Amino acid sequence: MNRIPLLALIASASFAQQPQMPKFKSPEMTPDGRVTFRYFDPAAQKVTVNVEGASAPLAMQKDSSGVWSATTETLAPELYGYTFSSDGAHRLDPLNSQIKPNLLSLSNLVRVPGPAPMPWEDSDVLHGTVHHEFYKSAVVGDNRDFYVYTPPSYDPGASTTYPVLYLLHGFSDDASGWTAVGKANLILDNLIAQRKARPMIVVMPLGYGAPEIVQPSTGPGNRLQDPALRQRNYDKFQSALIDEVLPMVERTYKVNKSRESRAIAGLSMGGAESLLTGLNRLDLFSAVGAFSAGGLNADFAAAFPQLTASANDKLHLLWIACGTEDRLITPNRKLVAWLKSKGINLTPVETPGMHTWMVWRGDLIAFAPLLFSNQTPESSTAAR
Repeated sequence: MNRIPLLALIASASFAQQPQMPKFKSPEMTPDGRVTFRYFDPAAQKVTVNVEGASAPLAMQKDSSGVWSATTETLAPELYGYTFSSDGAHRLDPLNSQIKPNLLSLSNLVRVPGPAPMPWEDSDVLHGTVHHEFYKSAVVGDNRDFYVYTPPSYDPGASTTYPVLYLLHGFSDDASGWTAVGKANLILDNLIAQRKARPMIVVMPLGYGAPEIVQPSTGPGNRLQDPALRQRNYDKFQSALIDEVLPMVERTYKVNKSRESRAIAGLSMGGAESLLTGLNRLDLFSAVGAFSAGGLNADFAAAFPQLTASANDKLHLLWIACGTEDRLITPNRKLVAWLKSKGINLTPVETPGMHTWMVWRGDLIAFAPLLFSNQTPESSTAAR
């Protein structure tokens, strides 16, 4: 007996019995800013959609064809991450090709437009360039990358030099986080075009000195909660940044090499790294920004052993921000209080919002105009 036709018939019959996905759209927006999400899973018992910035997942309802759907309230113009949960399993939207990069948990992105371009959106202005650099790290022992934004006026053949902001991503992001999701390049394009910020170079490095910290955890929480691993991550990151990335940037790009022309800032884990690096190396950095800093040792005196009020002579700007609904608001307030007790001048900022990119894009929009206010690229000269 020839079994191949029989097996083919069985496979064909089995395929024919599988529910066929109907045609539908996801996500879909209404003119008033509501978004409908849809997901096909006829066998699922419960499906929810988790939208970035929402206080709780949104329950979805299933129709007769097996399509689950839910519609939000009117959303403010923004770029939102979202994922589905189908019977507890993390799922992406297969109909949406816009993906938010992440080393531990991917999600989709949906843009809710406003009546005019937002500060983080592409608009009719001159654009800078995002460069992608690669190198072998002797400090960490791996091959890694970083991104560099050069402003629209940048000319590699000219003598003009620019101040530099080192901008750090958060835990589980990769080096592309600030361009792919944070839209830092577009934010700087728009601020520079509006003359709200000085033309500057922005360097966005990979933030892991111990790459194993971003491996999936076998227990509750994540590996950032391991104090010894976290400290090793911070120490080696600082070495890689100062001993490898910074010299490479200053060899390759038209950078003003004075400390007055260097700033460092970051979000979440990157906020902690910015504080630890910047406040402990005021010989290199004159401005420090922390956006929802997370992962700092609660023993601030041990984290910043040399920090006294004399730092105010070198520290042009210390800007510490956090969303009021962020779980990290309490440790950030404790840090601000400790810094004030040491006589350190700083700008504490609290804004509505959770631990989300919506808050951090807003932080960069507010922070960047405060940098290098006493400089212009034309007056900057490289230090000898």
